[in-house]
Amino acid sequence: KDANGNVMEDGDTVTLIKDLHVKGEQKALKDGTKVKNIKLVDGDHDIDCRIEGFGQMGLKTMYVKKV
Repeated sequence: KDANGNVMEDGDTVTLIKDLHVKGEQKALKDGTKVKNIKLVDGDHDIDCRIEGFGQMGLKTMYVKKV
């Protein structure tokens, strides 16, 4: 489930609800950044995705909302 309680599925598009600082990067992911074609996984992070300008990344569902 996303931050609003909506059920997510593989392939969904989500947006970030908070600025996230990326370890080892000078810039942060900004609030409102769209992330397309997510893949839900088990583990430390709930979402595997590819973010343009940052590459492959893992996100937690508490920082995203479904579009």
